[in-house]
Amino acid sequence: MYNHAIPDRDELPSTAKLVRSTILAAIVAAVLLVTVVMPAEYALDPTGVGRMLGLSEMGEIKRQLAEEAAADETYEKSINSVGSSMPNQASAASKAEPAEPERGADPVAQARSIEPAMPEWKDEIRVVLTPGQGTEYKLTMQEGAVAQFVWESEGGPINYDTHGNGSGQRISYEKGRGVPKDEGELKAAFTGNHGWFFRNRNKRDITLILKTKGDYGQLKKVI
Repeated sequence: MYNHAIPDRDELPSTAKLVRSTILAAIVAAVLLVTVVMPAEYALDPTGVGRMLGLSEMGEIKRQLAEEAAADETYEKSINSVGSSMPNQASAASKAEPAEPERGADPVAQARSIEPAMPEWKDEIRVVLTPGQGTEYKLTMQEGAVAQFVWESEGGPINYDTHGNGSGQRISYEKGRGVPKDEGELKAAFTGNHGWFFRNRNKRDITLILKTKGDYGQLKKVI
């Protein structure tokens, strides 16, 4: 028994209609692939539509996380491979005699002479990162602009990726794994957003402190 009558042959779609529907579906799928999937998943945006919709930045973050995960795996393997030699190095370091202060010199004056002057920073942020948590801060900069920075991680070292994006371009300046602190200058290779992605790979909370100054518009949190 049938709930509906069997359609006549004339009511069925013709081969030409099926071909047109298939071609139309393929075109729609190709458009979605280029304008949505590629920017959002792989940070590839040949048409520019993905950046207009905010999908390219999503893809850049995903690609950045994937690169960071791969770098973490390589870093951990390298640490494990040299782990057996660490006790000997620690033993040798423990036997080394501490350097004696220069005779006739004032220890307080020596300490003051090497103490760096405290700079006045334009922006300063302090954020607590739980285990596995990441965050990203960017400076809005014009091409050739230079900004000074210093950051440190209290409670354990941190992974970081200094990079920039904008004007249809992307650049990676420097990456580090298990770094407690860093400082220096960041020169914008092109007009856009330039800054740092940090991730806490420790098993405890850490506090990230980032200070910046120089030739930039604003320091903004991306994620």
